[in-house]
Amino acid sequence: MLLHWAALGGHDELVDYLLLADAPVDAVDDMGMTPLILAASAGRHNVVNTLLKNGANINAKTWEGHSALQYAASKNWKLICTNLLAKGADVNIADIRGATPLHRAVSKGNINIVKLLLTVENLIIDQQDFYGNTALHLACEENRLDEAKLLISSNAVLTIRNKEKKIPLDLCNRTLFKQLLQVPQCNKTECE
Repeated sequence: MLLHWAALGGHDELVDYLLLADAPVDAVDDMGMTPLILAASAGRHNVVNTLLKNGANINAKTWEGHSALQYAASKNWKLICTNLLAKGADVNIADIRGATPLHRAVSKGNINIVKLLLTVENLIIDQQDFYGNTALHLACEENRLDEAKLLISSNAVLTIRNKEKKIPLDLCNRTLFKQLLQVPQCNKTECE
């Protein structure tokens, strides 16, 4: 697991050396972490690129279903997210709870990652997690005004019900609800 530690620590030269010595690029540790997932989680941009150039599985998942893109989106590593997406990472990849990179970025309030993900052509903006929540449900529940406005402006559906039969706006506090009514796409029929 030396490659895992080198990737996590951002030790570029050691990563190169280990790969030249035929260290398996997609080896998994006891949590299902690959060196790529660790490097993406730790913000090690150079290591991420090196691992990808050496054939790392861009969509590998941990035992809990977390991918490199999910970790990078959650940790607000925009450059890594941009590179992973440019190299074919699945923007809609879900963990065992059904959370996607968009769910994770919205939950953490990483607005720049949300903006980036919304530019990806095949993004499923209304993908629901295990609980039936879309990213908009999470934005409303966690009082993330900017993220909620951005999702609504990007045509997120306001009427999807989660497993508790709640639409996203049911999860807003009063202040957020009033602010979201100002978003042009939040018309009277859907928001009242």
